[in-house]
Amino acid sequence: MKKKLVAFLLCLSVTATFFAGCRSKLKATDLMADVKLSNPVKMSNISKADTITATDFAVRLFQQTKSGEENTLISPLSVLPALSMTANGAKNDTLTQMEQTLGMPVDTWNEYLYSYINQLPKDTDCKFHLANSIWFRDTKDFAVNPDFLKTNAKYYNTGIYQAAFDESTLLDINSWVSQNTDGMIPNILDKLSANDSMYLINALSFDSKWSSIYEKSSVESSTFTEEDGTSQDIELMHSDEYEYIEDENAKGFLKPYSGYSYAFAAILPDEGYSLSEYVDSLSGEKLHHLLTNVEECPVSAGLPKFEAEFTIELAEPLKTLGMEDAFDTDTADFSGIGTFASPDEHLFISSVLHKSFLSVGEKGTKAGASTAVAMEKSSAPMQQEDTKEVILDRPFLYMIIDYETRFPIFIGTADSIQTQ
Repeated sequence: MKKKLVAFLLCLSVTATFFAGCRSKLKATDLMADVKLSNPVKMSNISKADTITATDFAVRLFQQTKSGEENTLISPLSVLPALSMTANGAKNDTLTQMEQTLGMPVDTWNEYLYSYINQLPKDTDCKFHLANSIWFRDTKDFAVNPDFLKTNAKYYNTGIYQAAFDESTLLDINSWVSQNTDGMIPNILDKLSANDSMYLINALSFDSKWSSIYEKSSVESSTFTEEDGTSQDIELMHSDEYEYIEDENAKGFLKPYSGYSYAFAAILPDEGYSLSEYVDSLSGEKLHHLLTNVEECPVSAGLPKFEAEFTIELAEPLKTLGMEDAFDTDTADFSGIGTFASPDEHLFISSVLHKSFLSVGEKGTKAGASTAVAMEKSSAPMQQEDTKEVILDRPFLYMIIDYETRFPIFIGTADSIQTQ
């Protein structure tokens, strides 16, 4: 007998802008709204080794998403919780492959992400919001494992919704995403499939001003030259920064956000070394070393005003990284999520959709995630010959990081400059 397969879609939505939109009430009820979980998770220290592992996954996934000379933008902090929530229901080879792809056992990820997310600075100058939800079909044929739901609610504060998976559910899911991205991603789904049985959704928004905003006099017209020689007119924002980063093939700077909890990191490959070559050369350890070994010195910096918007299906990148069984209709084992009345039915991942948006301007950055603990400016005068210069007038790599761990919450490439 041919197996009837029931798919579930993993959705990740990230926005990099803030919008005070209307908040419609969901028709579906959050089953965890009034539930108090026993045995709360204890916060643990964030180890350097685990952060490097998390950074390495971010780099490996980013390398798989970059294709040619095209702007790329993903949020590892959106992808990791969604995949870890899913892995909590994986078994046997499917779980092994997911853990090998992610780089750590899922139990370790649960502890790490819980502690990391809850220890992120809650700065009054920064609007940062992260939310997770699980939606499953209300049917007698499918019984969700309570332990799967409890684990995800415990570690990820997950909203859990049992719904009919009809038009009202579609409206609810899109409304939930819109609410948790402050209206900038009003629709994550266009329709519901008859075979879809579960949706795991992450939404993330960030909005922060620079510690020192750009004055009008600091913005000038300039030219950005792409790697194929094409040039475009841009608005270049000039500033004096004080945190310089450099390795054997690139140089860059950190620009702090207000509150000095998060920073924008910009990395410019050397002349003659392409951005793609530089991205391919990275590893988690190399990137972590670059971001943590900061030289305190004056930096004459030039940053273009730009926006980035990116949509990608992550199934193929994740398969390439080794997570094949999870997408295979025959071998996927997510029996830890739940069981069907018929033994011929089981779950597999049908799609991993990722959307992101980012805007960089004179006042600050509006993005899907960010972290920054800034070093104070030196009050001692600097000699002119000690000043470094990093002008981002050709393709560059950028990130939004938290100063404490230097994890790339957001990572992207600017192969060309996109504006409103």
